[in-house]
Amino acid sequence: MRSRAELAPLSFHRAGSPAVTGRPGVCDLGRSGAALGERRRRIVDLPAEIRPRERLLRHGAGALSSAELLAVLLRTGFRDHGALEVAAALLGNHGTLDRLAGATPVELCRTPGVGEVKALHLLAAFELGRRLRALPPRTRPVVRRPADAAALVVNELRFCETEQCWVLLLNTRHEVVDRVELTRGGLASSPVHPREVFRAAVRGGAAAVILVHNHPSGDPAPSRPDLALTARLCRAGRLMGIPVLDHLIVGDGRYVSLREQGVPFDPAPGGPRVPRTRGGRARGGPRGA
Repeated sequence: MRSRAELAPLSFHRAGSPAVTGRPGVCDLGRSGAALGERRRRIVDLPAEIRPRERLLRHGAGALSSAELLAVLLRTGFRDHGALEVAAALLGNHGTLDRLAGATPVELCRTPGVGEVKALHLLAAFELGRRLRALPPRTRPVVRRPADAAALVVNELRFCETEQCWVLLLNTRHEVVDRVELTRGGLASSPVHPREVFRAAVRGGAAAVILVHNHPSGDPAPSRPDLALTARLCRAGRLMGIPVLDHLIVGDGRYVSLREQGVPFDPAPGGPRVPRTRGGRARGGPRGA
C-alpha cells in the first residue's frame, strides 16, 4: 500500500497548515515536491523556445509574463525548484506586482529561494522602473527651417579638421529623433553611399532625413560632388519613401543650405514644411564672412 507521503498532492502549503514552518502567508516550496522524491525541471531543462531568457531575446520583454520576467532577474532557483517556481511563489506571497515592488528586503527573503543578493536585484529593478516612470516627457528639437537644423550641428563641426558627414533623423512632426555619424575623411575621396544614409534612417524609424557635412577649409560653398551627392540621395529617398529635406554644409561659423540655394528637395509627408527661400545667399553667418 502507498504511504500518505506518496499520495500527497503537488501544491504550495499555505499558512495554518501543519506542514508549514510557521511563517504566515509564505509558500513552502521546500516541502511541496520533496515528499515525492521527484526532481523538478529546471529552466535549463526546458525546451529553448519556452525558456524565459531565450523568449526575451527572441520576442522582447513584452511577450513575457510577470513571473517569467522575475525569473530572468532571479536567474536561479534553489534545491529542486526552478527560478520560475520561485518567481510564482513571490507573486503568490505578495498578491500583486505593485505590492511586490514595495516589499522590503526582509519581506522578499521570506520566500524560499530568495536570498539577500536576489532581493537586492529585485529592488534595484523596481527602483529603475519607478525612476523611468517619473521622468518628464522628452523634448525634441523641431526643424521648421534650415537655421533650426544648423543650430544643432554648426558648433560641433566648425572646428573639425577632417570632413565628417552626419544625418539627422526626423519623425513625421519634423522632430529630430537621432543624429548619426556616417563617415569621416572627406566626401570627394570617400563618397557617402545612399545605403549608409537610408540604413540609418530605416533603423531609426525616420520619416525624413537631413544630410550634414563640413568643409575644414572654412568655406561652406558647395562643390560639384556635393551637388551630385545631393541629387543621388534625393532620388534614393523617393524610392525609399524617406525624403531628404536638406543638405547643410558647415564652414567656420557659417553654413549653406542647399535648399535655400535652390536645389530641389521633396517635402516630407505631414509635419511643418521646410520653407523655400528666394535668392541664393547662405544664411547663418555674418555678411562678408
